[in-house]
Amino acid sequence: MTDPVPASLPAPPYYAVVFTAVRTAGDNGYGEMDQRLFELAADQPGFLGVDAARGANGLGITVSYWRDEEAIAAWRDHAEHALARAYGREHWYASFALHVAKVERAYAFTRPADT
Repeated sequence: MTDPVPASLPAPPYYAVVFTAVRTAGDNGYGEMDQRLFELAADQPGFLGVDAARGANGLGITVSYWRDEEAIAAWRDHAEHALARAYGREHWYASFALHVAKVERAYAFTRPADT
């Protein structure tokens, strides 16, 4: 397993789609679909990267980054993504929220490796 690192992104401006969710009990095919959606999103024009984390309490946050609002809309309208969203409402999520934000500034830090 590789060490986790933040997504490597271009200089702003770009957009962030923040998806925060509480899962229902059991996997119910979630893990497989999550991987499939990541692969699909990564192939979409305008996709820049993703950061994701899930706490022991079940709260998960996924932030996907996009070049522009048109790329976000195209991903929203992607047929397989639409089916997964509908299935998620029925089976995977107890609750969720989605926020779209324009990133105008970004900063990063990486600790130098010990020598």
